[in-house]
Amino acid sequence: MREGSTASSARRVARPAPLRQAVSDALAELIISGALEPGQHLVESELAQQLGVSRQPVREALQRLHTDGWVDLRPALGAFVHIPTQDEAAQLLGVRTVLETYSAQLAAQHAKPEHIERLWEFQQEGVDALAEGATDRLVAANTALHTYITSVGGNEVLAELIAQVSRKVRWYYTPIANSRSKSSWNEHARLIEAIAKGNPEQAGEIMRKHTDRTRTYRGAVAAEVASA
Repeated sequence: MREGSTASSARRVARPAPLRQAVSDALAELIISGALEPGQHLVESELAQQLGVSRQPVREALQRLHTDGWVDLRPALGAFVHIPTQDEAAQLLGVRTVLETYSAQLAAQHAKPEHIERLWEFQQEGVDALAEGATDRLVAANTALHTYITSVGGNEVLAELIAQVSRKVRWYYTPIANSRSKSSWNEHARLIEAIAKGNPEQAGEIMRKHTDRTRTYRGAVAAEVASA
């Protein structure tokens, strides 16, 4: 009897709400890009008009974004874009360093010539975007290169873990993309060379230093802004 009730309950589980998810994703991207700035008050009616939807999916999306740490909900005041603390950024980027170090090691063990060629294409896109001062392209190229390195390694569990932190990494990285990127893309070049050589130890060490420098640089910038 209990088994039948359980099975019946399972059939009644609500289906995913694609509109809510789409609105949540759209708002997260606006936060990542800086179109919605840290601390900004989020007005449901304005967001609904901007996204061309009703207020209900916006309200549901804000609840989800609050759960995921993108938005703060303040009683009687409303919703505000979360202001990341230095500790939050340091923790997230520290985890990223561990995951992507392993990712680079795996890539060096599994990369084929066509993978190396594709990595150099991402590298060139980043260098071109840097020269043009195109921040959106710069961040996109950086994300694509790191994501591709993970895919080359072929570890699906690792890829899933990295995907969980990658969006917030983009959020933290965007404000420093142009100032950090000259040295960052030089580091990428050395990383690709190590992967091409099939040297996991060297690739892992370059990636570890690369991601750790981003964490340190981001913290220094945040401290400077806070003291201004």
